[in-house]
This record gives sequence, C-alpha cells and structure tokens, in this order.
Amino acid sequence: MLLSNTLKSTLEPGSGSGSLSESESESEFEPFNKFFLDWLLVQERDLQELKTMVDTHSIATTTQCIQELVGRVMTHHEEFYRARSKSIKKNVLLMLTPGWLSKLEDACLWIGGWRPTTTVNLLYSKARPGHGHDHDHDLRSLSNCQLVQLNQLHRETVTEQLKLTEDLASHQQTMVDYYMVELSEDYTESDSVKGQLTAALAHKEYGLEVILGQSDDLRLMTLKNVVDILNPIQAVHFLIADTQLHLNVHEWGRLKDEHTKSLREARGSCGH
Repeated sequence: MLLSNTLKSTLEPGSGSGSLSESESESEFEPFNKFFLDWLLVQERDLQELKTMVDTHSIATTTQCIQELVGRVMTHHEEFYRARSKSIKKNVLLMLTPGWLSKLEDACLWIGGWRPTTTVNLLYSKARPGHGHDHDHDLRSLSNCQLVQLNQLHRETVTEQLKLTEDLASHQQTMVDYYMVELSEDYTESDSVKGQLTAALAHKEYGLEVILGQSDDLRLMTLKNVVDILNPIQAVHFLIADTQLHLNVHEWGRLKDEHTKSLREARGSCGH
C-alpha cells in the first residue's frame, strides 16, 4: 500500500480551496485522520516483521535479506513524509495542530511532530551499557567510530533544530507586524478588507508551510542518518525501538484521553 494514495482524493487541484464552513472543515479533517490511522497500521506490520527478523535471524541469514527489510521500512517512512508534504500544502494549520493525536502526543509536539533529536537520543538510550533487554546487545556494542559519527550527527541535528525553532519564533512575530496591526484596527466585513486579510494570512500560512516542510525534512534525514551509522542488524533493533516508542506513546495517550473523558462523563451524570 502506498500511503500517499490515502490522501489522493483530497489533494486534487480545486478540491476545497477558500474558506470552509464548520461541516466542510470536519469533512476535510477525515482524510487526514484516515491517513494517520493507516500509518499506524503500516508501523504495526513493520514492527512485526522487524521482530520476526530478530527472533529468526542466524549466521545463515544473509546481510542482503536484513538490508531489504530495513530498506522496506525506510521506504514506508519516505512515503509517509511525501504524503505529509502534500497535506501540508493542503492545510498547514491542521498539520501543525493535528486533531487526531492524543493530548500526550500534543504535549510532545515540536513544529508538528517529534523533535529530530529524539531519534538520536533514543539510540543513545539503547546504547547505554547495562540498559535494555538481552536482544538489544547489538545496540550496546557500538564501535568507537559509530559513536563519533553519532555524536557528530547529534551536534548537527541540535544546530538545525535550534535554527528552525528560531525561524518559527521569528515568523510568529510577524503576526503583530505593522500591516497585521493595521488590518486589525481597520477590520470590517467589507469585501475589500476581507480580501486584504485573506492575502495577508495566505502569506503567513505559506511561511508556516516552508518551516514545517523543513522540519519534516530534518526528521526524516535524522532517521536516515542514524540508520546509516548502524550495521544492518543494529538498524533492525533500532527501528524496533523507534516504532515501539511512537506506537506506545500514541496508545498511552489514547487510553489517558479515554479515561479523562470517562471521568468527565461520570461527573456530568452525577450532576443531573
């Protein structure tokens, strides 16, 4: 399955431009939500394949076989980000504040997703001596050369991440630039003023598109670079840890949200 096909119908030219009513906004939300659910299923299938490889691989297992599995999983990540790139152009605000994530995931968001340094820090955690399960021994035996490469990647990723954080902060400040303040003071329901506001906000949204796109590029590139540092079986172990982390945080957050909702409904029932 190509993840990018999930959003095809909503990303066709002319398939919903301009202002949206509440019902139209809800209908536009659905394809993105469906896309995310499909991505979770892909990750679950990948996780099972990766675990099977760890459980069954032996000296007889060819390096090519392991590399092919790692390649398939990485291709799925590339498809995910290609589809996200299209959806960002469709509705950048929705992708920056996705309604399909749990509150726990919302709390971890950095420009619409995980911090790129999380990927590097995950490998640091798995590589620490005395931590992890027995089957993680491959990640606890990184060579000095690999550690040097990882440290360099971490420094570079921190630098790029900070730059994007500053870029977003600077762009957010433009919401109170002279032109926006002037529009706010002179705002009326007239078509001419509405047109000026639409044009101004479109420019702001385009800036967000650029920053979110660059942030996704950094997320994907960091993941690729970490995998490139590792040998094939180490890459399998790392992708297991990475996939489990994302799936489990989503599930923990979902369960917590359901519990909070149940408590709220129970209090509401007691009030009647």
